[in-house]
Amino acid sequence: MSLRLEMLQVARLAPTLLGDEACGLIEQFILSQQHESGGFADRDGDADLYYTSFAIDALTALQAELPDEALGKFLEQQLNHPDQLDFVHLCCVARCFSALKDKKTRTLKPIFDRIEAVYRSADGGYNQDEEHETGSAYACFLAYGAYADHGMKPPNSAGIAACLKSLQNPNGAWANDVELPVANIPATAAAVTLCRNLAVKIPPETGPWIMENFHPVSGGFLPFPQAPIPDLLSTAVALHALDGLQFDFASRTELLLDFIDSLWTATGGFHGSWDDDDLDIEYTYYGLLALGHLAI
Repeated sequence: MSLRLEMLQVARLAPTLLGDEACGLIEQFILSQQHESGGFADRDGDADLYYTSFAIDALTALQAELPDEALGKFLEQQLNHPDQLDFVHLCCVARCFSALKDKKTRTLKPIFDRIEAVYRSADGGYNQDEEHETGSAYACFLAYGAYADHGMKPPNSAGIAACLKSLQNPNGAWANDVELPVANIPATAAAVTLCRNLAVKIPPETGPWIMENFHPVSGGFLPFPQAPIPDLLSTAVALHALDGLQFDFASRTELLLDFIDSLWTATGGFHGSWDDDDLDIEYTYYGLLALGHLAI
């Protein structure tokens, strides 16, 4: 299944908790970030494929109309020079095109060819650095998602499974890569989603380990054990992983809602954490994803 659509099914439930007024403010905030080029802006105000992908999904979750024509022109421009795109932005091109009415799947062959030629790691996974020996959980998630969003499977899916196995810790969690073998929530959540889609067995310790990173006072999830504060990204992906594992977190719902509410502003955007003074589209999408899981 498309990883993008899997998350969108949940994020679309967020409006049931937000209400019409808040949804309107969020939509206005996202649209205010659209760049004159047709894409959406990063925190520096420049059009960026990464932030554009989150804008598309946030608007879709709110059932708002996408500016298809402007987005299509922006995305077509990115296809002119795929060799100038790094791994993350290659995957974002594929993800963005999958959301448009005219998906242009055939035109994406140069994108997938470059992903395979440059970013496939020697161990069978993917790495965001060029021609790397070992893969990362994050890169495997992005690459698998890019293919799945267009109804395809990556070549050598078994290589992805083998890469993930090399990153698994005895406690049922995952590190992002072998260079920093520290278990963390984003890598574990990515691995859980991939394992479910690859029909790879997930250790029974995984759900409890994720819950160990829930902060009982603040109400959010820490990105890794002993992290100073929780953040919205870690909270959203932790909930997505727990839901995929069918691990009950209902008793934490009120605390989680309070935490997410503390990061929202009346301008319509979400902060990434209490230390984050800026608003951006990425964290606004993660706010919708987290709320969607709490609305189930």
